[in-house]
Amino acid sequence: MDQPQSRLHDHPEPHAASGLSQRLNRLRAGVLGANDGIVSVAAVVVGVAGVTTEPGPILVAGAAAVVGGAVSMALGEYVSVSSQRDSEEALIAKETAELRDDPEGELVELAELYRQRGLSEETAHQVAVELTEKDALSAHLSMELNIDQDDVVSPWHAASASFVAFLIGAVLPLIAVLLPPAGLRVPVTVVVTLIALAITGAVSARLGGAPQLRATLRVVIGGALALAATFLVGRLLGVSGVG
Repeated sequence: MDQPQSRLHDHPEPHAASGLSQRLNRLRAGVLGANDGIVSVAAVVVGVAGVTTEPGPILVAGAAAVVGGAVSMALGEYVSVSSQRDSEEALIAKETAELRDDPEGELVELAELYRQRGLSEETAHQVAVELTEKDALSAHLSMELNIDQDDVVSPWHAASASFVAFLIGAVLPLIAVLLPPAGLRVPVTVVVTLIALAITGAVSARLGGAPQLRATLRVVIGGALALAATFLVGRLLGVSGVG
């Protein structure tokens, strides 16, 4: 019976791995937020540049896209993560009540879950008993629901991270379209945007363990199509006299 007990002493290692996984997921979400900022603002300023070479309208449209996009991203993330947090808190409350009302039944359930994972009946029972004595709620949340009660997501953290990531990405095409001479604004913005997208695509793929070349090409081609479409719309509207 010493072998299962020694494994329990090593249990913090999966927690550390879980924490690393959570950090990588947040970082990947930040990279994707920056990617959204790059594409959406670049598409707006390139579209406006297709209508006029005057920096004023381009700056106004770009600034509006930066602020509106960042706020929208943060709000969407806050609402989404708040719903996730509410669900996790409800599950934690439900599990707490079940442990209070039927501790013996919950112990049997936990042992059965470990038995289904491949442990013998005796070992599964011993593991369930020791984990229950240590922290019954954490053991059930982890095994049954894959929830860490100390790592419940914060909607404010998620919203602020999305806001900042979008803002950082969005500023790049805005600067790129305003600094060059009028005749070079669109080409420079396109080049800067595609380079930035290539970087975010490669970083996102690396964090996710996916093939970098394929992910980078996918992001770059998608961004190029978006820029081409918005520039074409702007040019057509400008020619028709709408702008």
